[in-house]
Amino acid sequence: MPTVIRRSSQTTLQGRRDVLQAVSWNRRSSLWNPPTDVYETDDAYVVRVEIAGMREEDFEVAFENKILVITGSRPDRSERRAYHQMEIQSGKFATAVGLAAPVEVETATAEYAEGFLTIRLPKAKPNSVKVD
Repeated sequence: MPTVIRRSSQTTLQGRRDVLQAVSWNRRSSLWNPPTDVYETDDAYVVRVEIAGMREEDFEVAFENKILVITGSRPDRSERRAYHQMEIQSGKFATAVGLAAPVEVETATAEYAEGFLTIRLPKAKPNSVKVD
């Protein structure tokens, strides 16, 4: 299968914001979205979130109505600092990914390694138990 690369457009970014609002998340100015890649292989959808400095138990992953929602909180050190540049975000975050096809949630896997949370959602096979 050839590799397909799609870049996020303003429409895609707005769509992600709409998805978060549709699943009743309270959006605050402190809620941020980590960089997220979504790609498809022959047998699965893969969601990869760049979120360094966390542990596996710091994430919450939910799947409902074809929407995968990943939330968590990256702690910030409370020590006082005089920043000259500040780009690394901390606090609560959320990202949502809509999937167009059914997946087998029961066999999905998640792994957090080297600063990336990778979730693999196998595609539903014909005549199998699936989640729409």
